[in-house]
Amino acid sequence: MSDFVSGFWNIYVVSIVLVSVIGCGVFLWMQSTATHVEGATTGHVWDEDLQEFSNPLPSWWRWLFYITIVFSLFYLAMYPGLGNYQGQFKWSSAGQYDGEMKKADDQYGPIFKKFQSQDVQTVAVNSEAKEMGQRLFLTYCSQCHGSDAKGARGFPNLADGDWLFGGTPEQIKESITKGRDAMMPAKGVKPDLNADQIKDLASYVRSLSGLASDSIRAQRGKELFAPACSACHGPDGKGMVGVAPNLADKVWLYGSSEETITETITKGRTNRMPSFGEFLGDAKVHLLTAYVYGLGGGVKGAAPAAAPAAPAEAMPAEKK
Repeated sequence: MSDFVSGFWNIYVVSIVLVSVIGCGVFLWMQSTATHVEGATTGHVWDEDLQEFSNPLPSWWRWLFYITIVFSLFYLAMYPGLGNYQGQFKWSSAGQYDGEMKKADDQYGPIFKKFQSQDVQTVAVNSEAKEMGQRLFLTYCSQCHGSDAKGARGFPNLADGDWLFGGTPEQIKESITKGRDAMMPAKGVKPDLNADQIKDLASYVRSLSGLASDSIRAQRGKELFAPACSACHGPDGKGMVGVAPNLADKVWLYGSSEETITETITKGRTNRMPSFGEFLGDAKVHLLTAYVYGLGGGVKGAAPAAAPAAPAEAMPAEKK
């Protein structure tokens, strides 16, 4: 009711509720005091001889209705149901949620705080922390990355050592906290490249990671790669942290077939990792970071310097 600025709606809701409950009671009383003639019918007949008799309700059934009406009035006095009236118990779903969260924080807060005071590498090898981190991962991350964290088409594998935005504890925590956005612009829209050139470029990209490709097309694609793709992926195709993936390894987010790579170059790709920092809080993010880091793909050492921003027309990320 707080969404309505007019007091009319409060009166409207209270009136509807009370009239409905009291009306049910009055109707029940009228039926209970009505005169019934033994064997009388309502006059309704179906299938020639199927008649509806006018008999009173059994007493036990009638009193159940009375008890229900009394209970409803008691409920409306104790709990919200009459417009802005909050009830004697002052209950609300938001209040119940806050209470449960406080209870959980009182119970688990010290445990989270203990692990939050430790560095990620230490937490990553703690069996209790790994169990807690796994539960967090299965709840908030497995829908995209899979229960084994090995990802799927369009969702990166977190258990290998291939990281677009970096695999150090600091970088993993930043990814979870703030989220990530990656965009590969379409090269076949303007078009920047025609269909034949895109096929040449796809052959060259496949050759970078040792995949079978048409050598003549790959050679032509190499000449196209520098002006079309090197701004993000680098002159050797090995990418840059936070800008574009390494095209010279054997890790592919969308697949390495010629058709898939051609589709990627032609239509582009857009990926988004949602942020969880505000929702989970620092302590849970720290545990989740340690769990992901401990999956085996985490990188030791300080985070490398941020890469320069890529031009809008360059060819950015296709992998994580």
